[in-house]
Formats: sequence, structure tokens, C-alpha cells
Amino acid sequence: MQSTLTKSQLLGEIKALLFLAIPLAGAQLAQSATGFVDTVMMGMLGQQTLAAGALGSGFFTALLLTGTSLLAAVSPLASTAFGASQPQEVSRVVRQGLWLSVIIGLPMTLLLWHGSTLIRWLGQEESNIELAGIYLRAIAWGILPAMGFAVLRNFVSALSQPRPVIVITICGTLFNGVANYVLMLGKLGFPSLGIMGIGYASALSLWGTFLALVIYILWHSQLRTYQIFQNLQRFEARVFWDLVQTGVPIGILAAVETGLFTFTTFLMGQLGTVTLAAHQIALQTAALTFMVPLGVSYATTVRVGQQLGQRNASGARLAGFIGISISAAFMILMGLVFWTMPVAIVALYLDIRDPVNQPVVDMAKTLLGIAAVFQLVDGIQVAAVGALRGFKDTTIPMLIGIFAYWCVGLTSGYFLGFHLALGGVGLWWGLAIGLAIAATVLTWRFSQTLLGTEKE
Repeated sequence: MQSTLTKSQLLGEIKALLFLAIPLAGAQLAQSATGFVDTVMMGMLGQQTLAAGALGSGFFTALLLTGTSLLAAVSPLASTAFGASQPQEVSRVVRQGLWLSVIIGLPMTLLLWHGSTLIRWLGQEESNIELAGIYLRAIAWGILPAMGFAVLRNFVSALSQPRPVIVITICGTLFNGVANYVLMLGKLGFPSLGIMGIGYASALSLWGTFLALVIYILWHSQLRTYQIFQNLQRFEARVFWDLVQTGVPIGILAAVETGLFTFTTFLMGQLGTVTLAAHQIALQTAALTFMVPLGVSYATTVRVGQQLGQRNASGARLAGFIGISISAAFMILMGLVFWTMPVAIVALYLDIRDPVNQPVVDMAKTLLGIAAVFQLVDGIQVAAVGALRGFKDTTIPMLIGIFAYWCVGLTSGYFLGFHLALGGVGLWWGLAIGLAIAATVLTWRFSQTLLGTEKE
């Protein structure tokens, strides 16, 4: 009887988690596809634009993921309140999340506007700095709605209503692709704006997805009952500081992980345009596949939070480990794709038949081989973070991330890349080492957190 019950629980939790994870992962994929489409379009403008775009998009992505991760605190707080049947608390959390999105979105806009100055301090080529600055000033207009969208996405996901998110995000991605083409090349009577047009297209897409989700929430009968847009002027200190205390460690963890990749991009820039362009191809591809386990991670947070709201520790354990397992299985599959099809992947970005591009093609193939190795550990570590976030355990994972990504990953990568003269290959092996350490320690942390909960 116990075996049958366990199997039933297992299948039930897999179904519940996939119900959340598939739309959320799809939404993350669609959102990341904006960066993918931007990169492909930059490649159409040549190696120089692709290399400069690596600096600009890397800087934007670092801020975007840091900000949306900080706002991810809305998810565990709202899902726990939802699981405990406290709708008014859910509404308070979302309203204060919108406050927080504005508070962090405005300074991020200024940082993007002056991003070329920050890039110059990091010793990049002047021609790359100029193009990256043009892109950043255009896309800066989209960071504020991106923060608002993150809050609303976490709200509808906490209520197990994730499907509109993927529909809206896919529509936004399709719009971005068309707008890229029109504004970059000057079609339909618009001027040819080059890389600036790519930035403006992305900003317009981000505004469109935010406004579409607002309209959906106002239209949907269940979501409308939470009245999250009423009394927005009311500041509730208790809820706001709960969000900050939970979210700041999440944001810092995202910043140190994303910062590792961003700083590696700047180090790649010191190795030349060819290395930087190859790095952008491999990194953008890895970032695209990473969006699926990131979506699984968000779903895992919701499921763990809902189970804890119902005081079900064993259900939280099951949700966490299923999330980690699904994420790991997907990334094993992606690693095999990277390993067996590198040429086909590079061909998405550059004309591999053009002899001028051959050095970039060769380097990108090598980096994709290394990315194939760390796909598994990357998936495990982000899902483990999501499981811990459901327990509102964010400070220790933050410290683990700082140690694994910067103390181990960056240090070993810098040593391999510059002291052992392995260049970009050495830097990428450092990334793999740091992610492996994070995956191991974070999974152990989750198992220990469960033991403490069950003893209580």
C-alpha cells in the first residue's frame, strides 16, 4: 500500500510541477530568445558589431537577471500565503513588489545609459565601446517595464496560473524579431538604425509584454479579485522589508553568477575581437538552454512554498528533488546537443563558409564543447537554489554562490586563461569548475534544510 501511495505522490508532484514549469520555462526561453535574436541580428552586421553587442547585451543581461532575481522574492512569499489561504497577504506582497520594481528599475536605467563609461574602465577596444554604448542607451528604456513584468509574472505563477506568461512572452519575442529587422535595416519607411535599432526594438518588446500582462490580470476573473492595482500608493513597511530581506540575497546570488559570466566577457574582450565574438556565440547559446532550468527553478520555488504553506514538509522535499531531477535531465540532453552539433549551432550566428569568419568558428566550437560539460551542473545548481528559495533560505545560498563563482570559478579561470596561457578556453574551464562546486554544495544544503524541517 505504501509503495502505491508513494508512486501516486511521485506522479502527482511531477504533474503539478510540470504544469507550472513548462509555461515558466517556455516564458524564460521566449524572453531569452530576445537576446538570441539580437545576437543573430548583430551577426548580420558583422564581427565588429557582434563583439560590441557581446559587451552591451552582457551588461544589460547582468542587470536584468539581478533585478528580476531580487524581485523573485514575490514568488515564495505569495505562494506561501496562497497555500495558507491568505489572499489579502498575497495582494500586499504584489503591491509592495511593484514598489520595489520601480525603486530598482530607475537606477538601473541610469546605469545602462552610462554603460559605455563603465565598459571603458574595463579596458575594452574603443570601437567596441562606442557601439555597445549606442545599444545600451536604446535598450535602457526597457528595463523598468521588465522589472514590472517580473513582479506580475511571479504573482500569476504563485497562484498556479503560469500559461498567460508564456503566450505573452512568445508574442513579445515575435514582435522583437520583426522590429529588429525593420529598425536595424530601415524597412517600411523607418531609418536604418543598425545596432541602435536592435536596442529600441527590445525596449518596445519589453513594454509590450508588461502592458499585456497588466491587461490580462485586469481581465481575468480570479486574478482581478486580488485588486493588486488598487491602493498602490500605500506603502506597507512590514511586507516591503520582508521582500527586501528575502530578495536581496537572491539578487546578490544572481549578480555574482551573472557577474561571473559578464566579467569573463570583459576578460575575453582583452583577448581580442575574434575571441570575444566566439565567446558571445557560445555564451548566448548556453544562456538560451539555461532558461529552461531557470523556469523549472521558479516552478520549484512555488511548489515548495505552497507545500510549506500547507505545513507539508514531505511534500516540499518531493517538490524540491523532482525539480532538481527534471532540470538535470534536460541539461544532459542539451549537453549532448552542444557536443555533437557545434557547427550547426555556430552557423546560426555567422556564415561558416566565409573564410574571414573561420577563426571565430573554430574558437566557438571549442567553447561549446566546454559548455556541453557544464550544462548538467548548471541545471542542478539553479534548481537547488529554487528549492531553497521556497524555504525562504536565501542568505546561505548567496554566500555559497560568492565562494563558488568568484573565489573558485573566476580565480581558476583567470589562472588557466592568463597564467597558463589557455586564453578563452581557460576562462571557460573556470566557469565549469565554479558551477560544479555550486551544484554540489547547494544540493547538499537543500538536503540539510529538509532534515531540519522534518525534525521540527
